[in-house]
Amino acid sequence: MMGDGEGNKGGQRTGYTTGSCAAAAARAALRAVITQQAASEISVTLPRGGSIAIPVKSCEFGGDGGRCTVIKDGGDDPDVTHGAEIIVNLLVTDKPGAIEIGGGEGVGTVTKPGLGLEIGKPAINPVPKKMITQNLTEEGTAEFWAAHGVSAVISVPRGRELGPRTDNPRLGIIGGISILGTSGIVIPFSTASYAASIRQSLDVAAAMGEHTVVLTTGGRSEEFARRAMPKMPDHCYVQMGDFVGYSVRECAKRAGQFEKAYVVGFIGKLAKMATGVRQTHVKGSKVDMKFLAGLAEEAGAPPDVTSEIRGANTARHVAEIISDSECAPGFFELVCRNVHRHMAGHAQSGDIAIEVVLFDFEGAVLARAGGG
Repeated sequence: MMGDGEGNKGGQRTGYTTGSCAAAAARAALRAVITQQAASEISVTLPRGGSIAIPVKSCEFGGDGGRCTVIKDGGDDPDVTHGAEIIVNLLVTDKPGAIEIGGGEGVGTVTKPGLGLEIGKPAINPVPKKMITQNLTEEGTAEFWAAHGVSAVISVPRGRELGPRTDNPRLGIIGGISILGTSGIVIPFSTASYAASIRQSLDVAAAMGEHTVVLTTGGRSEEFARRAMPKMPDHCYVQMGDFVGYSVRECAKRAGQFEKAYVVGFIGKLAKMATGVRQTHVKGSKVDMKFLAGLAEEAGAPPDVTSEIRGANTARHVAEIISDSECAPGFFELVCRNVHRHMAGHAQSGDIAIEVVLFDFEGAVLARAGGG
């Protein structure tokens, strides 16, 4: 059994997903209706086995209805929904064995295809829905379900405010947050969850019939890309973060749909990509100054400049040295060309064109390569 506050292997505190919160609130509400007693904590069965104990902030009940609130705890993960109230209003019905799950205020509505959810319906993902169903089923006895059913409506009071701070707007989920979770547990800086969000974003773009996507390393590079490139819908922009090789490979898997993928960023990340790094997190890779000095030499930089680059502190420092010296005008293009070569290798497919765009920190395009 896992409890809140336990650490993962990295020593950080895990949390629980919005799906787990909804399942806990629903199960606590049903228990309150059946037993006519409020629970301060509820044990929730997780999708992959095991359970987790989740505190219940408030529990009200009367007659055939109950209303319970759970506070989302993202652990040490930087999650915008951390601290949000997840509320379930539950009603026992006269439909034997039926479990109906709906979305109320603050739960987003699906407006675009590609998410595996019905358009016009609440953004409650399949795994959380199954988790809620399982926990409610476990809470009621066979005799209870032979005579009754349950209707559970999830609401998030701050959901409308929090939704725009997530990826929901670009995915076409409006009016609130999504009820998410594949394992029920939030692992800080979870590689699996970030990879899943990239796949989901690409699926939406493909389902919307788009042929071009823009992979950015973060919010600032996305902002500059929006200014510098032809206008595209929001769902065409995918923040890949450090998951460079993975994102390009996922685009290539959809080559029947996507014709082109832009890879956009600044010198720090692109300097790493240029050496073939697939995952550019600062702890997992570092800028190879010797490699950059070699590119500078290839671009015509004299020995004193290449020597200075070898001793540079950061890739940004290298860019400043190149710009100040004005002795290697082709340096940035060489960086982009090397990035493009490796991106094509990651894609393992000639069916999708890749164009690399390098921005300076003011938003000007320093260089680009590829494009097909």
